[in-house]
This record gives sequence, C-alpha cells and structure tokens, in this order.
Amino acid sequence: MAELVQRRIEERIPELEQLERVGLFTKKEIKSMLKRTTALEYKLHRRDIAKEDFIAYIQYEINVLELIKKRRTNIGYHFKRDDIEFPIMHRVNNTFRRATSKWQEDVQLWLSHVAFCKKWSTKGELSKVFSSMLAVHPDKPALWVMAAKCEMEDRGSSESARHLFLRALRFHPDSKKVYQEYFRMELMHAEKLRKQQEELEKAKMDVGEYEFSPEILSGKLAEVVYRDATQKITGAEFILSLLQIASIFDFTKDLQATILQELQSQHTDDSVTWDFMAKRELEVTVTPELQTAKGKASDTDRKEERCCAVYEEGVKNLNTEAMWTCYANFCLDRYKRKTNVQELKDKRRERLLKALQGAHQAELLPQTLYKTWLEASLSSGDEEATAQIATAATRRFSQSPETWSLALQTLVKLGSAEAGGLFQEALGHVNPKESLPLWLQWIQWSESNRSAEETEALFQKGLLSPVPDVSSAVKEKYLDWSYRTGGYKKARKTFTSLHEHRPFTKAFFTTMIQIEKQQESLKMNNVRDCYERALREFGSTDDDLWMDYIKEERGPHGQPENCGKLHWRAMKALEGDNVERFITLYTLLQTGHI
Repeated sequence: MAELVQRRIEERIPELEQLERVGLFTKKEIKSMLKRTTALEYKLHRRDIAKEDFIAYIQYEINVLELIKKRRTNIGYHFKRDDIEFPIMHRVNNTFRRATSKWQEDVQLWLSHVAFCKKWSTKGELSKVFSSMLAVHPDKPALWVMAAKCEMEDRGSSESARHLFLRALRFHPDSKKVYQEYFRMELMHAEKLRKQQEELEKAKMDVGEYEFSPEILSGKLAEVVYRDATQKITGAEFILSLLQIASIFDFTKDLQATILQELQSQHTDDSVTWDFMAKRELEVTVTPELQTAKGKASDTDRKEERCCAVYEEGVKNLNTEAMWTCYANFCLDRYKRKTNVQELKDKRRERLLKALQGAHQAELLPQTLYKTWLEASLSSGDEEATAQIATAATRRFSQSPETWSLALQTLVKLGSAEAGGLFQEALGHVNPKESLPLWLQWIQWSESNRSAEETEALFQKGLLSPVPDVSSAVKEKYLDWSYRTGGYKKARKTFTSLHEHRPFTKAFFTTMIQIEKQQESLKMNNVRDCYERALREFGSTDDDLWMDYIKEERGPHGQPENCGKLHWRAMKALEGDNVERFITLYTLLQTGHI
C-alpha cells in the first residue's frame, strides 16, 4: 500500500512544481498540500475503505481547483492549464469512478460526479458518467431525462438526446415526464434548425447540404411524439401539458390547433378540458385596450361573463363535483382579484354566489367551499341568506365538526336566535371524540348570552361527557369561569368539588395555584395541596412541575427545608430522560443560574 501511495504522490510532483514556478502557491503551501494529500491517499488505499473518505478526497481536490481559479484571476495568469488543472480533474474523475463502482446504489454520488463534469467542462466524461449511471439505474425516469437534456443543451447533440429518450421509453413506456421532455426536445431541435436556416439565408450563403426538410422545421417530429404519447397515455391533463409546451414555440400554430381539436372532441368528459376552454376566453381580445379604469373593467367583465357561460355549459354536460369545483374556484379567483371598480366587484361576487348555489343544489359542493360561500354571502350583507347557507351546510355535512363549528360561528355573529338550539343538535350528530371544539364554542356562547345558572348547568353537563378530552377541558374552563364570575370562594368551591374526579389536565391545577397566589392572605397549605394533587397525576413525567414546587418552597411564603425532601421524591418519581433534565435544572437553581 505504501508503494502505491508513494507512486500516486510522485505523479503529483510535476503539477506541484508548476504551481510553485508560476507563483500560484508558495513553497510552504506546496509542502502542506503534500502532507494533506498523502494522508488522504492512505485512507483510499486501506483494506476497509469508507465512502466518506472518497468524498473528503474529492472535496479537497475540488477546493484546490477553486483556489487555483481564484488565484489565477488575482494575478492574471491563465497559462499551463494542461499541466496544472487537467491532472487534478483527471484524478477527481478517477476517484468518482472508483466510488460509484463500489457504491452503485448511491444516486447522489452519481449526480455529484455529473455536477463536477458540468462545472469543470469535462463534457467528454459527462456522457460516460450518464451511460454508466443509466446502466445501473434504468428504473429512474428522471435520470434518463437529465441525461437527454445534457446531450441536448450542454453538448448540442439532438441525435444523442433522441436516442436516449427512445431508450428511456423502452424502460418507461407510460412515463408522462419522459414523453413531455421528449416532445419539448423535438420542438427545441426544430427551433434550432429554423434559426440556423435564417442565419444562412441572411448571410446569402448557398445552403446546399444544410437544406432542411420543411416537415422537420414545422415540428412534424414533435407531432409524431405527440401521437405516440397520446396512444400510450390518456387524459386531458396530459394533453394540456403538451399543448402548453407547444405554445412556447411560435411556429407550432398548426400543431396547437390539432391538439386543441382533439382535446375538445375526445375529452369532453373531463372537467380539466372545460376548465381550460373556459379560461381561454380571458385571452381573447375583443376590443382595443381601453385607457380608463372603467373601460378596462367593462372589458374584463365581458370576458369573465363568457368564461362563466362556458362553465355553465360544462356543468350541464358534466354534472360532477370536479366540474363544479373548477367553476367555483374560477369565480373565487376572480372575486379575490383587486379592483377599484365597485360594479365589477359586485358582478364577481354575484357570479361566485351563483356558482356556489348551483353546486349546492346539485349536492356537489365540496365541504371546503361552504366557508367561501358563507364569507361571500356575509360580504353581500344578506343576513337571511347567510343564515340559510349555514343551516344548509350542517344538513349536508351533519357529521362534520368543522362544518358545524363554522355554521354556528356564523349564526352567532349574525345574532341568530337559532344558534342556542343548534349546539345541542350538533353534539347529537358529531362523533363525541371530535366534539371538543363544539363544547368550547358552546361554553363561550353561553357565557355571553345566557344567565350564570344556565352556564353553570352547561358546565355540569360537560363534566359528564364520557370523552376524557372534553371533561378535562371543561374542568379548566369551569374553574376559570367560577373565579371570574364568583371570585375566590366560588373558585375554591369548584376546585374542591372537582379535584377527585379524573381525568385532569395540568392546567386545572396550575390555574388554581395562580388563583391562590393572587389572594392577599396567601394560604401556603392550599398551594401545597394543589401541587401535591398535580404531582399525583403528572409527577412521573413532568419535571417542570417539581421545579415549580421547589421554587415555591424557596420563596417568601415557603419553607426552604422542604426542598431536600421534594428533590428526593422527584428523583424517585420521575422516569426516563426527565430525571436527567430535572438534575440539570435543580443544579442550575442551586448555583443561582435560574
């Protein structure tokens, strides 16, 4: 191994001498480089080699290349590249080959080699890297696309790119991405040939052997790809993606017309088609550009009206949730656009409400759009209609806690008398395990709209819930409400009546502790009682609770001699990582750092 490493080091000597001779590195830096590279070489020639050693070696060589590049710029010396940079690049490529040969499954390693070849212009090596990588990873369409793009864009070889795409389609005959990029490549190839022909014609040169076929120049090869793709892959969305690619090139009018015609004739059963056809109306120029804001708004209004007419035709022919959703989302998008013309804003809201109403009547309005409908209706000022929408939403999605919560929130905002009765109805439909938000909403409404006796009765009802999350959350709210409405005595009474009825939350006890501490004559025994009850429930997992108790005893109302006992109890009660954290916090407290 030592002889092999020594030979590798000796191979570097000519380039190192050149680096010193031309003034890019000092003698001291050369010695440092020799020492570093020797260590790296030994790591690469051990019996048990690691991928990290290869990466470190490659990174070091790349850093040297970067430094040489920077110093060349600084001193203005740009010669001897063959003697300096090329040997380093050759070593990096060889090291990458060794690494990828050993760890073939590591795609990132292959891509790092590709990135190096691109950056340092070793394009001859690039094709070899892709060829080796694809032999190992033919199951990844993205790598085929990347290889073909490199051939087309970096090496300027359309023929090689086409060959790679055809090979990729043998492995992935149903890959949308491969077909899309193949289609794009053929159009780019046609555009490149057209530009070449234009330049030759401008120079008035005899094109001779450079004369190109009109079919190729017009994108017929791309059309062949399109035909093959649509036979293998169906669906309006895929065809639209090809149409959007074709629209980038200005010589594809006929191809676009063909794709559009087939889209309209063969895919009218897809909402994507109708959505595209409707939105195309926005691009149609009917009148010259108008200068006034009102004139522009009027022109926009006419375009949007035509879009909605197409959507209306679409929902008649294709009465599906997806179609109605496209219609509603288009109207919503236009409604959200800012405009200073109130007439246009009102028209947009009117169209949005019409679309949402139609989808609801067809029982095809998605749950998520009911919120949009309620907000739009509220902004129109029609409170009666808004209340009807809220009620209709709960009828349609009677088991959804989100829908009930939204509807009840809207009715409360409107001051509807029906709100109170609907809370009970909501809890009857919703899964009890998902009912907590409704309980909290009902309690909040009751506090603002009902008497204290009725609100307390609601709390008592919530405490009886069989769902632990509900009953424990209601306990917190009940204690807080008792203190706010009845003061300390009522809060103490509520706490006493509940402190033996599980389940609990930590907040239930800490709320009572804070209430006790707010009293003028603080009763430390009551505070201790709250802590002890909290520790009984959470003492094995909550180290912060123990620390808060200890701090309380160290305070002006506590007994510092109790801290040692609490520490001993905590060490016995806490489990797992909580013990280590408690020890750290207690030490910081003892040393005065917290």
